[in-house]
Amino acid sequence: MASSNVSSVLVERSPVYYGWVVLTVATLGMAATLPGQTAGISLFIDAFIEDLGLSRSVVSWLYTVATVLGSLGLPLAGRLVDRYGPRRVAVVLIALLAASCAGMRWVSGWVGVFVGFVCLRGFGQGALGLVNNHAVNLWFERRRGLAVGVLGLGMAGATALFPPLMERGLQAYGWQATYLIMGGLLAVIMLPLGALLYRDAPERYGLSPDPGTAPNGNEAPSTGEGAETATMSGVRPEAAYRTWTFWLFTVAGVCTAGFGTGLLFHHFSILEEVGVARGVAAQFFVPLGVGTAMFNVGTGWLVDRYPPRLLLALQLGLFGAMMGVLPAANTTAEVWVYGGVFGGAQGMQQALLGSAYAYYFGRAHHGTIRGLANTVFIGGTALGPAVLALGPDFLSGFAPILWICTPIPLVLALAALAGWAMDWDAAVVTGSAGDRWNGGEN
Repeated sequence: MASSNVSSVLVERSPVYYGWVVLTVATLGMAATLPGQTAGISLFIDAFIEDLGLSRSVVSWLYTVATVLGSLGLPLAGRLVDRYGPRRVAVVLIALLAASCAGMRWVSGWVGVFVGFVCLRGFGQGALGLVNNHAVNLWFERRRGLAVGVLGLGMAGATALFPPLMERGLQAYGWQATYLIMGGLLAVIMLPLGALLYRDAPERYGLSPDPGTAPNGNEAPSTGEGAETATMSGVRPEAAYRTWTFWLFTVAGVCTAGFGTGLLFHHFSILEEVGVARGVAAQFFVPLGVGTAMFNVGTGWLVDRYPPRLLLALQLGLFGAMMGVLPAANTTAEVWVYGGVFGGAQGMQQALLGSAYAYYFGRAHHGTIRGLANTVFIGGTALGPAVLALGPDFLSGFAPILWICTPIPLVLALAALAGWAMDWDAAVVTGSAGDRWNGGEN
């Protein structure tokens, strides 16, 4: 194979380690996924109901099925990003997402809404989110947790900033024009930024995935454009899928993402059941946002120092305890505590799931491995609201179904502790803090 590195003027002349530039553009890329995120789509639901004559239940089911279908392409997206690198794949996805937003301008019935949901969820929330996470994981190892935490913090900020602006657009121009404007902004701003600033693995440019160190010449060859000079290590996907660690994090992600989505979906109804006024229930989102941001970055810092499996046990225990005591939260102070704990658990989840797969399985096949995991995550997220809805439908309220579901994250927390203590999969993954990837099954 050739031994020369790929040359890039931007990388060579960057005044800072180029990984920080990748982190910046990936954070903007996460903000660009907002048209496909629940926080973005939810703003348009009432408009679909009123203007297109659809019922709320029909729109909800269209969204649920579209979310599942959109996630089915993630394993393919993961393989493509491993093969061609995040730069090419990100540019294609941003263009497709921009076209999807523009296409929503001409939606006139349930078929158009459904196709639009599939595209927005698949290209935006699913594939582009995967590529942004993968790009950051490629450029950081020792500081991976912190970098992924900052990536999540940027997404949290975008979620707080952009929905009010989108709402203003809805009120001023209508939903069709607002979708067209969003597509135009993606095409005019994010597309050229992505083409200019995204880069593939640092080894392509003679760099290591952390500033100040030389590339490891003993690592396995990378994939993608210029792969003959890049070197990365990693467990092959088929080996990763056979490990306890992969399924522990994946099932834990389904549990907390699914139940978390269900809690948010039924938020006002759950608190109304215990006598909390809607205005007080709305205050929950303040500590939720603060807790998510703080614990996202804080957990990212901890991931660089402690094994993710140990931190996962703490996150699952916190989430399970929250579910168990939620039916007793009926005062303003308790609602604020609930919001803070929920935000803490959510922030920990984002940081852990954003970095754990690269931490344990290396970078060479991270996109493929994470692609399958994301498909399972999103499927679980789609089912969460339906599971909690069984409470008021069949069990006289939300409290019984919450108590039935509470043991699930607690059992997973014990399993995570057992896996950490016994160092399961030690022959395949790195299991100790500070012991970054030393090679694996190739």
